[in-house]
Amino acid sequence: MDRQTFQRLLNKEVASYKPLLETRDNDWIVKGFIDVDKNVYTITNDTKVVSKIIEIILIPRLDAFAKRNGLTLELPSAQNYYPDLTFKDNNGNLFAVDFKSSYYYDDMKVNGLTLGSYWGYFRNRDTKKNTDYPYKDYKCHLILGMLYKQSVIDSNEKSVYGIDELGIIKSVIEQFIFFVQPKWKIASDRPGSGNTRNIGGITEIDKLIKGEGPFAKLGEDVFDDYWTNFFNAMDARSAGIGTPHYHNLATYKEYLDKQQTLRKKISRR
Repeated sequence: MDRQTFQRLLNKEVASYKPLLETRDNDWIVKGFIDVDKNVYTITNDTKVVSKIIEIILIPRLDAFAKRNGLTLELPSAQNYYPDLTFKDNNGNLFAVDFKSSYYYDDMKVNGLTLGSYWGYFRNRDTKKNTDYPYKDYKCHLILGMLYKQSVIDSNEKSVYGIDELGIIKSVIEQFIFFVQPKWKIASDRPGSGNTRNIGGITEIDKLIKGEGPFAKLGEDVFDDYWTNFFNAMDARSAGIGTPHYHNLATYKEYLDKQQTLRKKISRR
């Protein structure tokens, strides 16, 4: 299976997830946690908690999707390994899918989206560094985006409900938006946050859905070169280069122009 076919099939699958996770009122179907005595404990809208629960709900669906399409779904062998999901076809072709979630505002912009490390496995693509397979072995690296709005509710974390009271518990999130795009098409030219080693994602929902980040027209090879050679301030000092070579696409172009000029000087000698 080629990467375009896999992405098309996954897009079609993911398009069915919104009604799966929402009530008729566009609220999240999850109300809380239940114990053996049928007590229901409500949850917070903490993004880590929410995203993990969504993943737990979707993984069986994605496993069924894999089986219908002659694929095998593999989960990472260790926590914090990349990617969240590995799909393998009968010919051994690998497809990486990473869950990424965030909440969005009324202006249809997400709070923030990070797309994984630009260090480690991203640079050392021939090795198994926090991965079960080398990065280069994957046919594509896709993001399964899960976006939602945070509901406006009074905190009810101190309350315990009975199983017959589900109807009065307000969901903490609502109005899901799902998308599937190659990582490079929705990446920005800035790190995800602060001085971290994470690739930042664009924040406009319309562009996320369409895959219209700044690298989309430049190509995956430019994305790879940009982020493979990107240094934050601390890493630049540690590497002995002083300051980073560039910090956005405009200064990246200036850096490439300078390198080209130097190569020309060398070639004339």
